[in-house]
Amino acid sequence: MKLKSVPYCTKEHLTYSVGEKDITIEEIERLITAESVEYKLSDVAKQRIQKCRDYLDEKVKTAGRPLYGITTGFGSLCNISIPSDDLTALQENLVKSHSCSYGEEVPLPIVKIMLLLKAHALSLGNSGVQVATVQCIIDMLNHDITPIVYDKGSLGASGDLAPLAKLFLPLIGEGEVYYKGEKVCSHKAFEDAGIKTITLKSKEGLALLNGTQFMSSHAVYALIMCRRALYASTAIGAVSLEAFDGLQAPFIPQLHEVRPHPGQAEVSRQMRTLLEESALQQKAKPQVQDPYSFRCISQVHGASWDSFTYVSEVITREINSVTDNPTIFPDDDLIVSGGNFHGQPIALVMDFLAVAMAELGNIS
Repeated sequence: MKLKSVPYCTKEHLTYSVGEKDITIEEIERLITAESVEYKLSDVAKQRIQKCRDYLDEKVKTAGRPLYGITTGFGSLCNISIPSDDLTALQENLVKSHSCSYGEEVPLPIVKIMLLLKAHALSLGNSGVQVATVQCIIDMLNHDITPIVYDKGSLGASGDLAPLAKLFLPLIGEGEVYYKGEKVCSHKAFEDAGIKTITLKSKEGLALLNGTQFMSSHAVYALIMCRRALYASTAIGAVSLEAFDGLQAPFIPQLHEVRPHPGQAEVSRQMRTLLEESALQQKAKPQVQDPYSFRCISQVHGASWDSFTYVSEVITREINSVTDNPTIFPDDDLIVSGGNFHGQPIALVMDFLAVAMAELGNIS
């Protein structure tokens, strides 16, 4: 995907409170197309984050057992205990060692969505990070400091380790960013913007790197573009029907009430709206019926709409989820290693979306 920017921008000046409520794809579209956005970390998010961090700090002191990725090494080194004095170095080394993605630069709008989605996920209060760490991510958004992330190197089976490492190198003063239209070292951009780097505490490197924000951001961006394509396809279908001097009969409500697929009904409604003032539709026509590509617009476009709706539901669920590992539940006194970082829920539905969108081209 070689998309350098969204197709159009609005003149809106928005304020957005991270972690105050679930985030939606429509909201993300408004944020990335607005002329300016001021991001704030909500008070309720700060409370959740701090509560989890306090719990984790106390647990590290009193657990009496190894805590994966917190007081131990990673992967096959999970049985190696790390002295408390080395926990910061452990997390920083994790970020640096995984910063090995390559290929083409990820488009800036998608990188900004990555920052927003990670800030939102961490704000849910199950990751054990510092409030200052999430605030630093938000500061990067507010100062338009956009890390340089590459598109190769992540398989998704362990989350988005390599691209997220590139994304968060700037938090510890490493890596390159785009700032004021130029590619610069992150520490220079931070210094100019008045942002302090972060000293990572236990678990924080893992919380930043583990997760699905690279995959999810591409999915969100694709859904934004697909919704526009769906509306455009129906408009093109209406214009094409007019050029062919086709019939409006296939779009009457009764036809779609007896086969009540929601997408089919929605496309037929759109077609009726687009054609309602057409002079051509008022004239008698010689044909009994039109070719498939006109007669089945509601059915084919509608099936793609239904697929789009389903995929949107899955991705919306994903971007409001906690996807790092281990996951911390302060109220239940639990720290659990699991697999919420796995990209399978995204992978399957995005393949489905690709098929659905290809069908718009087939009927066209």
